[in-house]
Amino acid sequence: MQKKLYKSSRDKKLAGVCGGIAGYLNIDSTVIRLIWVIISLAYGTGIIAYIICALIMPDKPEWMETEEDEN
Repeated sequence: MQKKLYKSSRDKKLAGVCGGIAGYLNIDSTVIRLIWVIISLAYGTGIIAYIICALIMPDKPEWMETEEDEN
């Protein structure tokens, strides 16, 4: 089955973008959040990118969330 990128509904602070990316890459969401903050502070584009991702990335379907919890 092909992996797809979704916003996380369980691992989120604002919109679930970083949690979704971390789930897709199978790494800790804190690492993604730290990288995102550093990019935002250094280049200033991270905030705009986050807003765009929050609007474009689809929410993870509920049936996928419960299926992962069982495994």
